[in-house]
Amino acid sequence: MHREWQRDGFTISTDPARLDLDGIYAYLGNSYWASGIPRDVFERSVRHALCFGVYEGARQVGFARVVTDFATVAYVGDVFVLEAWRGRGLAHPELQGFRRWILLTRDAHGLYTKFGFTPLGDPGRWMEVWAPDVYKAPR
Repeated sequence: MHREWQRDGFTISTDPARLDLDGIYAYLGNSYWASGIPRDVFERSVRHALCFGVYEGARQVGFARVVTDFATVAYVGDVFVLEAWRGRGLAHPELQGFRRWILLTRDAHGLYTKFGFTPLGDPGRWMEVWAPDVYKAPR
């Protein structure tokens, strides 16, 4: 079920039909974290996540993608708000009460600290497979 609500003159929606996929893809293609992502990989990531569009009128001014089991954990990714519209916050009723939220950021630690994020409490427990050039490999 898709949700939509108003906040401070903006509409926040989880309806995938409203997403400006071309605009989102263009923004992410210029980001440090998703540069070079193939269009089909991007579209698959959107299809299999809870995505939020933030709109002023008909114009999409923000986006976030949440990968979650809707019960215990959520990963926040591909978050952006266009520069002129930053600093307004976001919450969703079905994404409350989790024991863990995780995200990766190179340069927005100060922003996410305001929302309760901290460095990993026990980083020795986390593991990863890091393939920074995966989008550059032949497909």
